[in-house]
Amino acid sequence: MSWTDRTVMITGATAGFGTAIARRFAALGARLVLCGRRADRLAALAAELAPAPVHAAPLDVRDRAAIAAFVAALPPAFAAIDLLVNNAGLALGLDRADRADPDDWDTMIDTNLRGLVQVTRAVLPGMVARDRGHIVNIGSVAGSHPYPGGNVYGATKAAVAQFSYNLQADLVATRLRVTNIEPGLCGGSEFSQVRFHGDEGRAAQVYAGTEPLTAEDIAETVVWAASQPPHVNIGRIELTPICQAPGGLVVHRRV
Repeated sequence: MSWTDRTVMITGATAGFGTAIARRFAALGARLVLCGRRADRLAALAAELAPAPVHAAPLDVRDRAAIAAFVAALPPAFAAIDLLVNNAGLALGLDRADRADPDDWDTMIDTNLRGLVQVTRAVLPGMVARDRGHIVNIGSVAGSHPYPGGNVYGATKAAVAQFSYNLQADLVATRLRVTNIEPGLCGGSEFSQVRFHGDEGRAAQVYAGTEPLTAEDIAETVVWAASQPPHVNIGRIELTPICQAPGGLVVHRRV
């Protein structure tokens, strides 16, 4: 499959997975629609990827009106999205549910779930009208495997998984594809720094003694799923580093 005549839209392109995915598709010659909240990083990334064709503009996926305006304002050369990568997302906090910050919960729900479904809704009609397109959602193993402190973050990623399955059901009479990619422990991004509100020491402890996945591993997985023959849909991919495995149910024993 050649990507030189295809347009890829990536949310949350200003760091981590999003930046790595943008670099990977730029190397393949795709046209890129890049968005994120930090305009300076978007401009720097667009300059780095030159001469790849890039349309980059700020977007906060928590703002439904802004999403609609962003998609409506796409230049003609970038307006027909072939691949949407719903990457924007974050985790905040690792406190037990009764101690968690409700503002953190709202931010995760608004970004990881509301933002993802609203961006999808804005792009989807064009894909259906053209009868081609692929939606790749970046989920998490936290949507399948609970852990203490994961509460609302895990719930949003479980919802992303179910939304992905339901999209497949809705679109079964079309030639559109939907993939949910669920990474496990992954370093080389701002994920843990954001989760712990900038506490670099606590963030570093997450990866101590491990060889985690990298953002480039996730980018390669997205490219692989999106490069399958048009009749093949890769519905779900769970990937973890070899140092990570499901740990079973939590049991607390009273003495």
